[in-house]
Amino acid sequence: MKALPPSLSRRRLLVGAAAASALTAVAGTAAEAAPSNPSTASTGLAGAPVARDRIAAARLLVTGVGPATANFQADLHDRLSAWLAFWSANSPPSWSAPVEVVGEPTVAGDAFTLHTLRVRRGEHLADGFTAGRRDAAHLATEASLHHHFPTVRRLSGSGLRVTDGAAAFTGSPEQVAFAAAACRELWGFAAAGTTDWRDHANRALTRAGHRADVASRAGWAAFTRASLRLGLGTESYQ
Repeated sequence: MKALPPSLSRRRLLVGAAAASALTAVAGTAAEAAPSNPSTASTGLAGAPVARDRIAAARLLVTGVGPATANFQADLHDRLSAWLAFWSANSPPSWSAPVEVVGEPTVAGDAFTLHTLRVRRGEHLADGFTAGRRDAAHLATEASLHHHFPTVRRLSGSGLRVTDGAAAFTGSPEQVAFAAAACRELWGFAAAGTTDWRDHANRALTRAGHRADVASRAGWAAFTRASLRLGLGTESYQ
């Protein structure tokens, strides 16, 4: 596999959060591993919403409004901050950490719709992801969200919506559709579909140096991380 050199100045700010996030995604915490009661599972709904105008260090822009403060369940905001650090730590070293996130939480603050991520490339702002542009960066960002959240839905032409909760492989239609698309459009397995996606995804994992089944917790975490890096061009996995 061929990797680009890391950006140390940015990694010093982000590697701790990203590494902790990746470790949690692969190994899980004791609380997440234990059986849970759906009515008491950690979804951030136990407390009052918190008002935030940023996700991690990136300014929040609400669609049609601009810079704004929005209400989030605290758990969702924490997960979004960890996800954004993870995305940035796996992005090209020539990109800055995200400076703007365009999107909005639901009224209840327990779900978030992402429209755009902006970074600096040199002196200019650039879209590292935008929902209206179906390219490798779109699938890469979708992979990063699947790495951190149990539910990621494509909203018709208007963004990616995540629901709060611990990341896990569930075999949901959304996860299967994403994995099949990633196998076709990122990994080059043109015949991959929703019936045989698992075989193709496991071939992708082998190429990336992982011995795990994509339908396991560790395999899903490895597949989504490798798809993020491949889609953003930080590794080629040749």
